[in-house]
Amino acid sequence: MRSRQELVDLLQWYVAMGVDEAIGEIPVDRLTPAPAPAAAAPPTLAPPTPAPPRPEVAASADVASARRSAAAAHSLAELAAAVASFEGCGLKRTATNTVFADGNEKAAVMVIGEAPGADEDRLGRPFVGRSGQLLDRMLAAIGLSRAENVYITNILFWRPPGNRKPTEAEIAACLPFVWRHIALLAPRILVLCGGTATSALLGRAEGITKLRGRWFDLALPGSERVIPTLTTYHPSFLLRAPARKSEAWRDILNLKLKLDSLK
Repeated sequence: MRSRQELVDLLQWYVAMGVDEAIGEIPVDRLTPAPAPAAAAPPTLAPPTPAPPRPEVAASADVASARRSAAAAHSLAELAAAVASFEGCGLKRTATNTVFADGNEKAAVMVIGEAPGADEDRLGRPFVGRSGQLLDRMLAAIGLSRAENVYITNILFWRPPGNRKPTEAEIAACLPFVWRHIALLAPRILVLCGGTATSALLGRAEGITKLRGRWFDLALPGSERVIPTLTTYHPSFLLRAPARKSEAWRDILNLKLKLDSLK
């Protein structure tokens, strides 16, 4: 047992060493081993949540449904109805209208673009905005028009939000209808406007700047028929890059030469 004076001296020494604040009111013996912690109860496992279907599985089901609907259509009117009732493309839920086609159903030339824009979505007809007006002027320069000898459609039948680039799944869901569309119309010449339509139908990896102005033989699936196919810039691209219009004009003249050779 220490004396009173020893305790006073100890406190003074603590103060001199900077120990001037108590950590707690109850002393703690740091030399005694701490008791072992109690065994934790085993965690309760929640029942497993079923995994959602994989995107590629859902996409393949949509494509299969599109193939069945397209194959069942035996006229352009039936195909238009099949497209309008198709629910396998998510773009339909954000679009105002289904945009199927425009032009003469007995046309020699079929033009295929990418997707509807804002004006097309509002009116339900393809190529009716500024790019469509440019396309009409280009075709009129060589004696072609929707009323007489041109039929126009797109790879997609619904507008992507904000005119964004369509996804591979969206293109795949619409493509069976596009192939059936070509088969039912049976044009003498196809014109593909832009990289999306070109890559979707020709399966080419090159960009449109390398492919434009060239002719390809497009073979229809399940058919021996081959259609001469010309690739060119999309009119909306020409509005953004007017310096390329001279190249597109050469493509249009190339189209006229081909038409003249088929007469």
